[in-house]
Amino acid sequence: MIGLQQKIPLSFQLALLKKCVRKDLDLNDVLEGEGLTYDHLRYRVYSDNDFVKTPFQTIEDLRRPKKNIPAVSFFSGAGGLDIGFDYAGFDNLASIENNELFCDTLRFNNPGQLVIGPPDFSGNVKKRDEIEHILKEKLEIKAPFEGVFHGGPPCQPFSIAANQRFSRKDSNFKRRGFSDKERGNLLDDYIWFIEKFKPKVFLIENVPGLWEIDNGKGLSKALQRLAKAGYSIPEPKILNAADFGVPQKRRRLVIVGSRTKTMFTMPFDKVSQIPCSVIFDQKIKNKTNHLTREHAAESVLRYMELAYGQRDHLGRVDRLNPHFPSKTVIAGGVAGGGRSHLHPYSPRTLSVRESARLQTFPENYVFVGPVARQFTQVGNAVPPLLAFRIAEQIYKQFYK
Repeated sequence: MIGLQQKIPLSFQLALLKKCVRKDLDLNDVLEGEGLTYDHLRYRVYSDNDFVKTPFQTIEDLRRPKKNIPAVSFFSGAGGLDIGFDYAGFDNLASIENNELFCDTLRFNNPGQLVIGPPDFSGNVKKRDEIEHILKEKLEIKAPFEGVFHGGPPCQPFSIAANQRFSRKDSNFKRRGFSDKERGNLLDDYIWFIEKFKPKVFLIENVPGLWEIDNGKGLSKALQRLAKAGYSIPEPKILNAADFGVPQKRRRLVIVGSRTKTMFTMPFDKVSQIPCSVIFDQKIKNKTNHLTREHAAESVLRYMELAYGQRDHLGRVDRLNPHFPSKTVIAGGVAGGGRSHLHPYSPRTLSVRESARLQTFPENYVFVGPVARQFTQVGNAVPPLLAFRIAEQIYKQFYK
């Protein structure tokens, strides 16, 4: 992070940008020639008073000792839930994921841990016999399983943001929910595994749309199956990650059921909301995943005029307000990368590492693949710190 005193004068910046536009010069080349980077650029509205230190506990600060409680992750993605349960002291036995790039990230960060996915396995929970065989033979899991199953079936069919990427004429513009033939019934497959192995506790995490899509009828029907299988299930809750120490506003639906008579209690103790400045007021020591986009001068000229929280409608990006939790980190579609927000202090978009910090991934966690796909992995994930808070409560209420 570069403070106000290291920003170039506004008059010099404007002259440099206008010269690039006038002579059709590459801004990145011009900055390098001047010994500058995009972080030396500034917004017109900018004050040194914005650099306010706020106490912040990262997930690394909160790691708990191992408790010998096994857990299996479904729809693991880049590992947000896995990290949360791991740092809360659970033993992650396996991650099940059908996207090979996501599997590469999981294997890179968890050498030696079983990842049930390409290229070794399909990782497709619809292939129930295959996944069941692996869980029984490789992990020797038997019913009733005294550990935890946790997972978030792909949420795009239920997500407002995901579907509004399409034009109004596209069949995906309106959320298709459970009617999505490819992904809308993956919840049923997940429930089948819960019925088959009978974990002591299960967690379902998703976007609020899973509950809102049809006034809750599809989800209620699914949960009735689990109730008949002997699970105590409280009413689903919608949590905002910002209420649990994550410097980002992110609403998630959380359902926790147990093979006991005890109803899981939510919401639990909340913490003060953390402004996103906490992640921008620290230098990035690990440069992995910290490649920033090379913007054209025309874009920077627009960005630099934005006030905190204001949107550049042409680029569809928002300048973050450092005094509040950030807006939701966006994943983008399965076929394309996500787009980040604008840095609060420098008129540029965020790097993957900065977005991962907003999501509370550990600093040493690496995302593999092309940058666009790294953004997708980060944006699709459950914030690990939110997962940690939930996992801690599961331990306290069912295992302590």
